Amino acid sequence: MKDNRKATLVLGVLLVLVGIYFVLVNTVPEFRSLVNLNFTWPVILFLVAGGLLVIGALAGAPDMSIPAAIVGGIGGILYFQDATGNWGSWSYMWTLIPGFAGIGTLLAWLLGSRQKHSVRSALDTIGGSLVMFVIFGAFFGAFKSMGNYWPVLLIAAGVLLALRGLIRNRKVDGGTK
Repeated sequence: MKDNRKATLVLGVLLVLVGIYFVLVNTVPEFRSLVNLNFTWPVILFLVAGGLLVIGALAGAPDMSIPAAIVGGIGGILYFQDATGNWGSWSYMWTLIPGFAGIGTLLAWLLGSRQKHSVRSALDTIGGSLVMFVIFGAFFGAFKSMGNYWPVLLIAAGVLLALRGLIRNRKVDGGTK
């Protein structure tokens, strides 16, 4: 119950701060020119991801880093596409979304969520995501600009899968490991 009140308080404070920012931007022209932030929609996704991460940290819910990583990762993809105009890259970039969930799972584990096999499943997810990214990216011609170096992505996926194999599979049976 205490964590729920803390999360509600943090959310309330964040809403008040965002509201104050928008009131100042809309009513004080000097503030608008002073701050002059270009809030494109991908940047807004970064802010939402940061907010999820902060709320999770303050509420003692490290698993909030999983949706934060997903939203932030999608914001990164959309920022890249908005900056380059390469909207066709979505045909293979969507495969990174499960990897963002894996990164969030690793982050949750580092922040204190000690679920059984969380590191191992996170590495599985990241590795599978990278393999799909390489397959779909190669199919849609994404790596032409990388020249002969695109196999580095395969090496990264292989390293992640090898790390997964090195992590011992712990079985909890009757209190023994």
